[in-house]
Amino acid sequence: MRFLRRVSILLAFCTLITSTRLLFAQNPARFQKEVDSIVATNGSVNKDNLILFTGSSSIRLWKNLSAAFPDHNVLNMGFGGSEMADLLYYTDKLIIPFKPKQIFIYEGDNDLSLGRSPEQIIASADGILSLIKQHLPQTEVIFISPKPSLSRWGLKEKYEDYNKQLKHWASMKRNVRFADVWTPMLDNDGKVMQDIFVADGLHLNEKGYSIWASALKKYISQSR
Repeated sequence: MRFLRRVSILLAFCTLITSTRLLFAQNPARFQKEVDSIVATNGSVNKDNLILFTGSSSIRLWKNLSAAFPDHNVLNMGFGGSEMADLLYYTDKLIIPFKPKQIFIYEGDNDLSLGRSPEQIIASADGILSLIKQHLPQTEVIFISPKPSLSRWGLKEKYEDYNKQLKHWASMKRNVRFADVWTPMLDNDGKVMQDIFVADGLHLNEKGYSIWASALKKYISQSR
C-alpha cells in the first residue's frame, strides 16, 4: 500500500508539472533549435562550482558575463525572447544536466509585457523550482527582478507589483533569494536611467550591465 501511495504521489506531481508547462507555455517549441544549440555548445563546459545564469535576452546578451565575475566559473544559458514558462519547459535541458551550485534566473520581463499576471509567472517559477529541488536539492536559486526600461516604463506599476510578489514568494522558499536590479537602475528622482540602454531602449549597454554586476555580486557564492 505504501508503495502504491508513493507511486500515486509521484504520478500526481508529474501531472502537475506537465499541466503547468502546457497551461502557461506559449509554443515553447519555437526555441527548440536555439536551446539545442546552446546545450551542444556548452556540453563540455567545466562543471566544478558552476554558477549558471539563464533567462531571456537580457541574460543572453550579457557578453562579458565571465569578465563581470572573473573569480568564478560562470555559464550563460540565456535564450532570447523567453518567458518563465519557456524556461520551465526547458529546465531539464538548460539547467539540470549542468549541476550548478547556484542558478541565477531572469524571467518575467517579457511575461509582463505580454500581459501575464504575477500569479501565472510565479506558478511557472514554482514549477522550475520544484524540478531543481527534485534533481539538485542543495543548489541555491536566485530570481532576478525584472528590470525597468525606457521601452516598458509605461508598465512600471505592474513591474513593481510583480517584483513585490516575487520577493515575498522567494522569501518563503528554502535556498531561494530575490535579487533586486530594479532599484539600482533608477535615478535620484525614481525614474529609469536614460544612458544604460542600447538603441531599442530595452536591452542594456555596458554601463547597464555594470550596474547588474554590482547588484548581483553580493549573491554570488564565495566557495570556489
